[in-house]
Amino acid sequence: MKDFRIRPKDNYINEASWEQLYVLTEHWKSDLVFYHKDLRFLHLLIDKYFMWISNKENIDMVYDIEMNLLEVDKQCALLLAKVNSHLHHLAELVDDPLTYVSPKFREEHQLIEDEMADFVKVFRNNRKEIFKVTEYMIDKEKMVQQLDFTHTKN
Repeated sequence: MKDFRIRPKDNYINEASWEQLYVLTEHWKSDLVFYHKDLRFLHLLIDKYFMWISNKENIDMVYDIEMNLLEVDKQCALLLAKVNSHLHHLAELVDDPLTYVSPKFREEHQLIEDEMADFVKVFRNNRKEIFKVTEYMIDKEKMVQQLDFTHTKN
């Protein structure tokens, strides 16, 4: 998944009508709104398990993940703003095709698509790391609690 692309075919950006690019951009916006909601879930997941952590090493690990997640949040918000602005420009182009210089606008579209692809890669890696660390922490903390329970029982 090195070259993740959302568009239907290789030369789509140069051949597509403004309406088709608008529909594609609407899909990007919908995806970003979903990712934004998923980021909120990931924050809640971290917060939920953070309060049960007793080991300093695990606290530091969660802190690092939370900082990375905040960066992904920021990237999502910036990209969503770009996509919204791009949608506005596309709406103007649908109404008046001579509003913008076509090659320049299509280049902007390509750049946003590349940013979307990069964001999705970062998001997925971050999400995978959060689940991996959360699972590790739950298992490790359970083991520590069981040892503590066994120790206090004796």
